Formats: sequence, structure tokens, C-alpha cells
Amino acid sequence: MMDGPLIVIGASAGGLEALEALVRDLPPDLPAAVCIVLHIGDRPTAAPSILDRAGPLPASHARDREPLRAGRIHVAPPGCHLVVEPPRCLRLSRGPREHGTRPAVDPLFRSAARACGPAVIGVVLSGSWNDGTAGLAEIKRRGGIAVVQDPADARHPGMPRSALDHVAVDHCVPAAAMGALLARLAAERDADAAPPAASKEAPMEGMYDLNRPAALTCPDCGGALRETKVDTLPYFTCHIGHRYGADSMEEAQLHRMEQAFEVALRALNERADLCRRLAETAQGMGQALSAKRWDEAGREAHDRAEVLIRFLGEEWIRPSIHLGSGGAPDRF
Repeated sequence: MMDGPLIVIGASAGGLEALEALVRDLPPDLPAAVCIVLHIGDRPTAAPSILDRAGPLPASHARDREPLRAGRIHVAPPGCHLVVEPPRCLRLSRGPREHGTRPAVDPLFRSAARACGPAVIGVVLSGSWNDGTAGLAEIKRRGGIAVVQDPADARHPGMPRSALDHVAVDHCVPAAAMGALLARLAAERDADAAPPAASKEAPMEGMYDLNRPAALTCPDCGGALRETKVDTLPYFTCHIGHRYGADSMEEAQLHRMEQAFEVALRALNERADLCRRLAETAQGMGQALSAKRWDEAGREAHDRAEVLIRFLGEEWIRPSIHLGSGGAPDRF
């Protein structure tokens, strides 16, 4: 398990070129682990092999529950957020997208700041929009160092410029100068500085969470609902005029929930059929291993559809909003 500094790097459009220049000058005995998020979505990527060839440090896709190791480059795999969990363990999450993408930079930065505190060096490279800005601010808030690629050097300056506009950045340099800078910062960083205590109740970064909704939404149009009362009976009205009493709102909400389950069920059933067709195609081409994997994917989709069918077949608890007999409140 690594106890030294941690370098976390976020990049998007134009970032792979900047990363190649950065890793080229990292020393083989770098006393820090390196974690990288590139905006690749679900697409397969050769980034780890490219970075492995570009510099002296070994690079590979991160694996779930893999320990951080000094002198290694861990790259977020397609379709997964890469986060750091105490004590310095890597986790992969298929939680909600941030900034429209998964993997995203902010979950990595926030989790690293929480897990490693002042031992973290955060780096924002070329990219559009502002992913990484909030995470870099969290790294600074917990005593870490903020490094940004010079926007004039970035093919897409949006991410570096956003970080410079909103975070007290410590260093702003071209990509070609960044490897030497990070090597020096890692050597100087006090790796023994205690990170802020992380709450054991805090959820892992990059995961789905069930917070209280900011507002209920209209079952008809999806707009936010405003709650009012007529005497003691609640009414819900959206901003274009759809209006529900308590019972009709509960009925409409259940109907929309059932529709959502049915849409998911339809999608799973179609995926199962697609996988079966592709398994048959692969089998006909003599690709037995590919056929086996498509068949397994089809069974997986079918099994998950069966779970939804069970949900759809179960009754929901339906308490009444009306007062008890004679208009008096229920008594227990």
C-alpha cells in the first residue's frame, strides 16, 4: 500500500497529447502514484498503452480495489468513474455521470482530497467546459497542490481556464514542463501530513445516492410542482398548470413509476434478443468464444428483466389521505 504523495490528473479533448508530454519526463523512481481520468465515455481506449510507451512509468487501466502504488500510472477504464477510497485504495463506479460523462474528473479529485488530504497534487490539462474545477478547489481546501496547464499551451483551453478563474492555482505551466515540475513537487511533498478525517458515513464518490428531492415533478410534463393546501388537503400544481389532489397525485406517480419499469423491461428484453442474435451470428462464423460471451450477456439481460417483472407484479402500499370515519383523525 502506497504512503507517499498522490498525483491526480484530469483531461479531455487534446488531453492525450498533453499527457504524453507530461509522462515523458516523470522519473522511473517517482515517489507518487498517478491516477488519470480522460473523457472517453464508454469507448475502448488505447490510452494506457500509449502512456506506457511514452514514458518510464508502467501504465494500465485501474482495477476495482487495486491498491495505489508509487511509480505506477492508473488510468480510468471506459464507462467507470475512478475514485480513491481510504486507506488509499482505488474503486471503480458506474454511478451517475458528471458533466455528461463517465469517467469524470471531479469524482477522482474529490475522493483523492478526502482520502489523502495534503498529500494530493491535482492537475488539470486540456479540455472543454469545466470538469475538474470543483474537484481542484476541494484538493486546495484540504491542503493539496493545484497545477494547471497553461491555456495558451492547451489545444482546448476551457478546463484549464475555468480552473484558473475559480481556484487559487499554485502552478500554471506548459505540458512539456509539467513532468519535471510534478517530480519535484512529489519529492518535496510532506507525504506524512495527516489527511482530514473522512466520515465513515460519507458515501463513496461517484455513486448513486438518494438525497431528498429538491421538488416533486409533474407526472404529466415533468415540471416542478408547487404544493399548496385547501384547508388541510394538499394540492400539487406545476408551472404550466397541471394540478393534482393528494390521491390523484399518488395515483399518477405510481402510474409513471410503472411506466418507467416497463420501459426498462422493454429495453432489457430487446438487449437479450440482440445478444442472442449476435451469438448466433458469431456461432455461424465459427467464433465460439465470441458466441459464448454474447450468450452470457443475453442471459444477464434476461435475468435482470426477471427482477423487474417481480417488481411489476408486486402490490404497493396505498395509504389513504382521507380522514378516518366521521372526519376525525385516526387514533392508535
